[in-house]
Amino acid sequence: MAAGSDRDAARLRDGLARWGLDPAVVPALIAYRDLLARWNRVYNLSAVRDPQAMIPRHLLDSLAVVPWLPEGALLDIGTGAGLPGLPIAIAQPQRPVTLLEPNNKKVRFLRQACLALKLDNVTLVAERIEDFDPPQPFAAAICRAFTDAAGFWAMAAPRVADNAPVIAMKGRPEAESLAGLEAAGVSCRRQPLEIPGLDASRHLLIMERSIAATGMIR
Repeated sequence: MAAGSDRDAARLRDGLARWGLDPAVVPALIAYRDLLARWNRVYNLSAVRDPQAMIPRHLLDSLAVVPWLPEGALLDIGTGAGLPGLPIAIAQPQRPVTLLEPNNKKVRFLRQACLALKLDNVTLVAERIEDFDPPQPFAAAICRAFTDAAGFWAMAAPRVADNAPVIAMKGRPEAESLAGLEAAGVSCRRQPLEIPGLDASRHLLIMERSIAATGMIR
């Protein structure tokens, strides 16, 4: 077990170094992973059952988005077990992170995780996105699971600042429908991700209001 823990810590340190993040957060990331693995046995929070597989598939996958996040408050929509929001909040304690999740059993886990890890930069909101009215717009919104790009944009865009990105985390870059985005004045680009130890395609779909839509000169 100790050898496995050492390997997990080394994999996390390598990933953190790749993205310019402080390796001092490795113990907190592993503590979150261990808490998720324990709760997962009872509450079925994640389809990933193997704690070692959670390192690339949950933790490193979440942290790989950090280079494409602007500074400022982040909204994680439908965070589930806290992905990607909790790993980002652990790795960037200066960043305010709001976790939006309506499912009661997942909310109970998130509350326990924030308490156990002493995450003062995390706000937990137990609401659906349709009912969420933030006091201030966010610098970015992100989601790990969504149905269609235009639908996700329509839900997230009113909660972010005019120049803020709305980011969807995706697997294979299949040609999902982007219909409606251009008509709504939304620019969209794909950003491939490299996840250490993950033999699977990952990329971001980064959506922003186009320059014309914000009333700025091209």
